[in-house]
Amino acid sequence: MSSFDEIQTACVVRYPYLWAREAGKGETEGRKHRPVAVGVRMSRPDGDMILFFPITSKQPSRDRFSAEIPDTEKRRAGLDVDLRLWIILDEFNSDVVGHSFYLEPEPPVGRFSKAFFLPLLREFIARRKTAIQINRSVS
Repeated sequence: MSSFDEIQTACVVRYPYLWAREAGKGETEGRKHRPVAVGVRMSRPDGDMILFFPITSKQPSRDRFSAEIPDTEKRRAGLDVDLRLWIILDEFNSDVVGHSFYLEPEPPVGRFSKAFFLPLLREFIARRKTAIQINRSVS
């Protein structure tokens, strides 16, 4: 089993996330490796597509679709329990395993529980058409 196989829904990995505001200014590279949640991993013949949701310590504005991460979930996900952290769900990066300059074959740092993550994922799916996607895969 490769480490890519371990990257599944609800796990947390480090990834150079490119924010929509940065992409809107013409930037093409994420400024730093940050923890991201794997939202969905979809099997495809040319490589599995993965959706990544950023995790941030900057409190999002009220108009953002986000959720504060409880301490218990921070521990499960391998995140710093001393920081207030949020998962942002109104924008995401998509990337393709095997066609990515950014996705490393490193094991996840942790994983969110189904009880915490699945309701967020269901709400994301309901709002999907309004979310901003930044495609990071190489064509």
